[in-house]
Amino acid sequence: MPDKNRTIAAACFLSIFTLLIYVQAAAAHAVLLEATPAASASLKGPDVAIRLRYNVRVEAGRSRLSLLLPDKSVKPLTIGEQPSPDILTAQAAGLTPGEYRVRWQVLASDGHITRGEVPFTVVP
Repeated sequence: MPDKNRTIAAACFLSIFTLLIYVQAAAAHAVLLEATPAASASLKGPDVAIRLRYNVRVEAGRSRLSLLLPDKSVKPLTIGEQPSPDILTAQAAGLTPGEYRVRWQVLASDGHITRGEVPFTVVP
C-alpha cells in the first residue's frame, strides 16, 4: 500500500509541476492589452498616432509594425522611442479615407514572438 500512495503522490506532484511551468510560460507571452487607435475605431486622418501596450516588456529593436493599406499593400512603420518597456509607438502619415490594419509582431521578454492586427477606419 505505501508504494501505491507514493506512486499517486509522485504523479500528482509531476502533474502540478507541469501545469505550473505551462502557466508561467503562457503568462510571459506578449498579449496586446490596449491599442490606439482602438480596434474597429473610426477616426480622421491624414495622420494617425499608433500606440500599442502589452502585458510584458517587448524588444522594440526586434519587433515589427506595418500598416495594411486599403489596396492590400503593406507599408512598414518605423517604431518610435519606447515611453516604457511594454509600449510600442509609431506614426502613420498621409492616410486617405479607407480601412486599415496595424500589423504587429513583437519579441517578448520570454523570447517568444507573437503577432496580431488592429483594424481601424479613416473617415473623411
